[in-house]
Parts: sequence; C-alpha cells; structure tokens
Amino acid sequence: MNAAQIHLLSNHLPLTLPFIGILILLISIFIKSDIAKRIGYLVLVLGGLFTIPTFLSGEGAEEIVEQIGRSHDLIHEHEELAETFAYLNYLLALLAAFALWFNWKKAHWEKYLFMIVLTLSIIVAGFALCTGESGGEISHPEIHSKK
Repeated sequence: MNAAQIHLLSNHLPLTLPFIGILILLISIFIKSDIAKRIGYLVLVLGGLFTIPTFLSGEGAEEIVEQIGRSHDLIHEHEELAETFAYLNYLLALLAAFALWFNWKKAHWEKYLFMIVLTLSIIVAGFALCTGESGGEISHPEIHSKK
C-alpha cells in the first residue's frame, strides 16, 4: 500500500468526526446529559488522532499524484487547506480532551470550555468541508491496480 492509498483510506474519519461531535454536543445540550457531552468530546479527540496518519501520508501522496501528472495547483490548494485543518483539528482535540477531563472532575468552569470547544468544532467542520472538497477534485488513478 502506497502513501496515496493510505491517505485516501484514512482521510474520511478526520473529515466526518467533527460533524458527528458537533451533533452529539448539541444533543447533549437539549437532553442535559453529561454522558452525551463526554461522548461528543471523545469523538472530537478521536477526530484529532485520526488526522495524524492522514496528515503524515499527505506528502507522500502528493509526490505520487504529481508524478502521474495531476495539477500542481489543485494539490497545492488542498495541501494548504489540509494543513490549516489539521492544526485546528489538533487544537480542537486537545481542548476537547481537557473539557472531557474537566467534565469528569465536575469542574464548574467546564461549561465555558464547552462553548469554546463547540465554537471551534464548527470552525473545524468548515475547514473539513473545504479540505474534503479540494481533495475530491484531485483524480486518483494511482489507486487502481495495474493489470
């Protein structure tokens, strides 16, 4: 399995988990559930962790895709968006991990961190959309087996 295949295989979870985390956090508000809030935080932490293999395989995928003649401009645009997305998603995962811990410890100011996490997760979800769309515009014939 080459870097492009790893990149394509691993990129879906980091792009979708922020949306799932937002949904769970919003549900936790309406049902007033700390358990739901903790699950939402955990989903956001996992989103950050799943970003790591996608981010690390991106450079190798870029080299493979450029060798087969794909547009350098499309790849560069995707790379820039993905880098911003990755760093924001790492920050979100870190804040969500702290929020999870503070929620578990019943810290009264966790509610403020909740609002920060929810706001940042919406921003991250926006970058996920842009990053996914720009990556989807890159054609990937390199993933098909050669016969």
